[in-house]
Amino acid sequence: MYIHQKALWPKFSCDNNVIIQPLASIRNKQGRLIGKMETLGFSLREEAVLQTLTLDVLKSNEIEGEILDPEQVRSSIARKLGMDASGLSTADRNVEGVVEMLMDATSNFSKELTEERLFGWHSALFPTGRSGMFKITTGNWRDGSSGPIQVVSGVLGKEKVHFEAPVSDKIPSEMHQFIAWFNNDKSNDPVIKAAIAHLWFVTIHPFADGNGRIARTIADMQLARSDKTSQRFYSMSAQIRVERNKYYDILEKTQKGELDITEWLVWFLACLDRAISVSDEILESVLRKSQYWNMFSGKNINRRQRIMLNKLLDGLTGKLNTSKWAKITKSSQDTALRDIQNLVDQNILVKEDSGGRSTTYRLTELPPAQSPLLTI
Repeated sequence: MYIHQKALWPKFSCDNNVIIQPLASIRNKQGRLIGKMETLGFSLREEAVLQTLTLDVLKSNEIEGEILDPEQVRSSIARKLGMDASGLSTADRNVEGVVEMLMDATSNFSKELTEERLFGWHSALFPTGRSGMFKITTGNWRDGSSGPIQVVSGVLGKEKVHFEAPVSDKIPSEMHQFIAWFNNDKSNDPVIKAAIAHLWFVTIHPFADGNGRIARTIADMQLARSDKTSQRFYSMSAQIRVERNKYYDILEKTQKGELDITEWLVWFLACLDRAISVSDEILESVLRKSQYWNMFSGKNINRRQRIMLNKLLDGLTGKLNTSKWAKITKSSQDTALRDIQNLVDQNILVKEDSGGRSTTYRLTELPPAQSPLLTI
């Protein structure tokens, strides 16, 4: 018997004595992180949000085995944030749809969740009306045409069923109850509500595909409400990706268990705690980028060089050489070499040891930091 088949479903309960301390720690960390970010200038906060949202989109899809192009994701988010996206890739409609869903949820976190809004998110996730090779119902609740919805692993003939969702006939009433609760419930702490919403939605499994990504988006929306800001500085999805096996294990255990969801809440809070702690890495990256551009101030840098320096600071994949420079900036090899040599002469780039045709370059080292980062 699954949790949604229990007589009292969906009346969840938990042991408050168990969750009160980790919840208090989370709320304290959230407050300190937001306060820390507010001390940064607008452009640094904007860059931190860009990095966080990019990570969130990439990792939420990776959890489901979907690999997106990081350049396209970053470009799409930068444009939607109104940031300078010169030199960044043009995103395809699949990437645009995923980004639109997360941006709508977090930027408009105070707006009510509605059927129409969820249908819009689902349509954005599957712009072709297909999941891989298969045509699926998009922008509406799943129907029963494909039989029962099951989460299955293992080879054909030796499958293991981890979970079976409610029958499709129940979806409209189940979602009506969920949406009403999400919009009106004020009895739960906002962070606890995010954990419950995630579990509740993914258990109903109302769509033919994309339920995990939408469940995490709903949790992000509720976490934005708990932070009282649309600016995201930590990624729950990125941490879930790190802990994916434990994530699926605790989901399965909870969905096969009782309506006391204390164990799920404890895991969710611990995962969120680690996600907030990792935000230090994002902040360090943002501050490092800012320090570099401060060091570059007064230097003679053209548009192509600015594009490539930003790519290096954002973590360019592989080594930098003239061929890669020419390809990204759509310039000739001679122009690429002149651009690079100019930056070497200005002590912005450094030639690495390998010589000849395989010559590669890296950024010069920053001077020692003036002040250490404060940890969350």
